[in-house]
Amino acid sequence: MTHRLSLDRIAEAARIIDPVFLASPQFVAEPLSEQLGARVVVKVETLNPVRCFKGRGADYYAATLPVDAAVVTASSGNLGQALAYACRRRGAHLTVFAATSANPFKLQRMRALGADVQLVGEDFDAAKFAARRFATDAGKPFVEDGVATRLSEGAGSIAVELLTFPERFDTVLVSLGNGAILGGMARWLAAHAPGVEVIGVAPAGAPCMADSFRQGQPVATDSIDTIADGMATRVPVVQALADLRGTVADVVLVDDATMLRAMRLAHRHLGLVLEPSGAAGIAALLTYPARFAGRTVAVVLCGGNLTPEQMATWLGDGQ
Repeated sequence: MTHRLSLDRIAEAARIIDPVFLASPQFVAEPLSEQLGARVVVKVETLNPVRCFKGRGADYYAATLPVDAAVVTASSGNLGQALAYACRRRGAHLTVFAATSANPFKLQRMRALGADVQLVGEDFDAAKFAARRFATDAGKPFVEDGVATRLSEGAGSIAVELLTFPERFDTVLVSLGNGAILGGMARWLAAHAPGVEVIGVAPAGAPCMADSFRQGQPVATDSIDTIADGMATRVPVVQALADLRGTVADVVLVDDATMLRAMRLAHRHLGLVLEPSGAAGIAALLTYPARFAGRTVAVVLCGGNLTPEQMATWLGDGQ
């Protein structure tokens, strides 16, 4: 089957994207392993200027832009930050549409990095609809997460690095929002480590991508109810769903309470601040302990953008 994500471009991304996003730490997290009953290898994607994995794909995409280019995207915050960083580096202009309910810290960071931020709609999908319409009317490229292949291929560079780890993995757990990181990583892993089980992890309060994957067709939901803003989508990305076919073994759901517990475990045992989306893989280990018991499991810790209030509430003493 022909796959729209290119293995050659994933390999290229692993070589040419901004080094600040490459070679992220990966190691056996012994305290987590003891707590979770599996040999847990973490891949930490939060120690970079945008505190998330999105910088990889954004930089790989922006490498194609001419100086003075102007592009449009929709973002709950992390992609917007990453594209703003990459566009600023290349002298390009970025307009980001975000929901009126978006994380204020992420909004502030997008603006600080030079993006023109427009707040439209009550949730991410409403903002995306407005962004697409604006881009069409203005004659500017619309950069859609899960659709733009270079975003997914840049994220696939995480898997290139992961397979340099000296131990073999039984399972790799990857957060599933719009599908860019899971699609890119699964594409590389299916080709270079076909015996590894790749599992997506989605929020129970925003299950559209999980439901669509399981039913083999797009399934939208009327609403979302999750603290995991980085994975909070109502409308599945059809192209990203196709990218998962034949490369992803399963998609599981985790609830908000367990993501909070996972965030606290990472903070306590690894000294890391994770947002709910970034801790989804750990939450899967907590939710399905029998499934992963005794296995060597790689978990991508893919984002760590929280407001000070969220840190105090979710990670503070007594939580």
